[in-house]
Amino acid sequence: MAKYYDIDDIITEEEIVSVIFQKPASGVGIDPSSETDFIETGSKVELPFWLAHELQLRQAVSVNVPPCFNQKTRLEIQADSASVDLRSRCPFFYEFGCKIAPIVSDRTIGFLLLSAFKSRYKEVLTKAHTAAFAAGSKFWTILTKEEINLYEAAQSAMISFKKWRKGGPRFQIASILGRKRKSTE
Repeated sequence: MAKYYDIDDIITEEEIVSVIFQKPASGVGIDPSSETDFIETGSKVELPFWLAHELQLRQAVSVNVPPCFNQKTRLEIQADSASVDLRSRCPFFYEFGCKIAPIVSDRTIGFLLLSAFKSRYKEVLTKAHTAAFAAGSKFWTILTKEEINLYEAAQSAMISFKKWRKGGPRFQIASILGRKRKSTE
C-alpha cells in the first residue's frame, strides 16, 4: 500500500479480481457458505485486489485480467473513447490499471491506459472550459474519479483566469520589496 491513509487508494485496492489458486490452501475461510476452509489447486475465486496481490507475490495464485480491461472495453475506447462509461466499469480506472498491469499476464494494459487517457484528456479539458455546468454534469457521469479531479481543476483554473482578466490584481508586490533598508551608518 503506497498511500496508506488515502481513501481513494483504499477504494481502488478493494476492486474485485478473479484469481486461480496455484497451490492448495487450508484454513482460509474465503467463502462463508462453504463447508470446509480448504481451497484446491486450480480453484477460481474472486478476491479484493489487495489480497490477490499479496497472494500473487507469494506465488499462491495467478491473477486474471479484470473485466474492466477486456476486449470489449478496448474496442469501445478505440472507436470513441470520449463516450465510453469508464466509471461504471471501474471508478478508478487509471489507478487500478497501473496497479494491476504488472501482476497480470496481459502486457497491453499500459498501452490501453495511455491511449484512453490521451484521447479522453482533450475532451475533458474542452468540456471543462466550454460547457455550462448543467451540460457538464451529464458528462460527469461517465468520467472516472481521476478525470473528475482533472475536470474540476480545469474549471477552477478557467474561473480564476476569467476573474483575473476582468480586472483582478495584475501584479502583486512581494512582501520583501515593501520593506525599507536599515541604514548602516
